[in-house]
Amino acid sequence: MTTTGAHQDAAGAVARGWWWWGRRRSAVLDVALGGVSALECAVEGVGFAERAGLPVAVGLLFGLVAGATLVLRRRWPIAVVLVSIAITPAEMGILMGIVGLYTLAASEVPRRIIGLLAGMSLVAVLIVTFVRVRQDIASADFDPGPWYVPLMAVFISLGMNAPPVLFGLYIGARRRLMESLRERADSLEQELSLLADRAEQRAQMARTEERTRIAREMHDVVAHRVSLMVVHAAALQAVALKDPQKAAKNAALVGDMGRQALTELREMLGVLRTGESQPVARASVPLAAVGRAAAAAAFAAEAEDGPCLDRLEELVEQSRQAGMVVELRVTGEARAYGPEVEQTAYRVVQEGLTNVHKHAAGAKVVVRLAHRGDEVAMQVENGPSDGAAADAGLPSGGNGLVGMRERVTALGGVFVSGPTDEGGFRVSAVLPVSPGA
Repeated sequence: MTTTGAHQDAAGAVARGWWWWGRRRSAVLDVALGGVSALECAVEGVGFAERAGLPVAVGLLFGLVAGATLVLRRRWPIAVVLVSIAITPAEMGILMGIVGLYTLAASEVPRRIIGLLAGMSLVAVLIVTFVRVRQDIASADFDPGPWYVPLMAVFISLGMNAPPVLFGLYIGARRRLMESLRERADSLEQELSLLADRAEQRAQMARTEERTRIAREMHDVVAHRVSLMVVHAAALQAVALKDPQKAAKNAALVGDMGRQALTELREMLGVLRTGESQPVARASVPLAAVGRAAAAAAFAAEAEDGPCLDRLEELVEQSRQAGMVVELRVTGEARAYGPEVEQTAYRVVQEGLTNVHKHAAGAKVVVRLAHRGDEVAMQVENGPSDGAAADAGLPSGGNGLVGMRERVTALGGVFVSGPTDEGGFRVSAVLPVSPGA
């Protein structure tokens, strides 16, 4: 519940406890005004009773009842103004007329009703004042002229009716403006709260996506290199005593693989450090925007420095050196693509070869790369595993195919994997491309 809603509920509770008054001081003010008005009308009622030839008690009681109706001004402002107009011929209710007109003008009553009642009050006061001034001049010993009586009647009637009506209209307009501004503030507060929640959700999604991407990159870099290192180490152990020259060659390959893995890991960690330093340098930028910009910059920097299709022959040769029989078939005219497309295509082939090392030792592999008009396709297909080949005993976390699918679908491509009819396994991907510089 908002603060404004709590205040409204509290005001409603007070209003129910004090009839139609929203606050205690409003009730006290209206009761006090009603008492003063009743006293005024009672005094004026005595003079009215004497002029009309009525008992004084009747005029006094009539004045008390009529003046006390001012207490109802907030609930029934129209009734209060009508009562003040009705007792105007008796020269009673000056305070009631002024306060009633102000309350009526400041209320939510339609403007045409306010104008009608204000005009009726003006005419009533004008007629009574005209008659009263004329009587006073008739009883006096001087003649001020024909213009004096109507001019005084107009001045007095306008002075008693115009100021309260104008002031009431101003207060009513100001009150409605404040309520409108308060509602707008509450609406803006709710919108800001929703925006903050959405920003937090987007930031959480960005963090999750970034963690997934980092895990995928670490898997691609480490799994392939370490798998080759394990295969070469197994071969080194097998031929260490029989063929020292081949053992030395395998040992050199293991060292090269380790150095390449460390180099790629250092490059990745360098990109991550660069992405982390950007929000600190631009602390004035909103956190969600900085997170998205840093993630995009990190991915772009990694894609620029990452592997590309030009190194595909080198990747295949590394698997051949590990004892795998690999055939690379390239169709179409080779050309440059965007860095994210080149890196994704390279990683798909890399992960496909890694899976063959893990799950199909000794199997023959065919790597196909097809350059087409608006897409590039790659496929890694292996035959059944050679039962005579020694299993390297490589562990599998089951994340390779998931990572490849995430990479390909993120670029709007299609990824398919599954066993073949010959007992092997096939991994295929198609990526939409736009020629790069």
